[in-house]
Amino acid sequence: MKTHNIMVCVTQQKSCKRLIEAGAAIAKEEDGNLYVIHVVKEGWKYFGKLKEADAIEYLFEESKKNGGDLTIVKADDIVGTLKKFAREKEIDIIVMGKSREKTADQDMIKRFRGKGLKEIELKIVT
Repeated sequence: MKTHNIMVCVTQQKSCKRLIEAGAAIAKEEDGNLYVIHVVKEGWKYFGKLKEADAIEYLFEESKKNGGDLTIVKADDIVGTLKKFAREKEIDIIVMGKSREKTADQDMIKRFRGKGLKEIELKIVT
């Protein structure tokens, strides 16, 4: 049986805990590996208003508690970086939160789908 690799895309919000937990549940069900990733655009703060160290520690603890590996990256091309990570880790399922953006240009899910990776299952947590 193939081991599935699950990627959870998180933001700077503490509500990302539910995304990590959803990804962990899928990883357990699929007997898979859990990868949690946060990509920050170059020049932006990693976690906005949250204190950097606290936010990083929170993500690390939630990832670890759920059996996942945490990766934090700074890059100009957020979607391209996520796509590259997914290919490198041979990701089968991507877990993301529902986008609240009003335009397709800002909607991360639509941008992600538009960049390829149609072979990877996308699970949206609401």
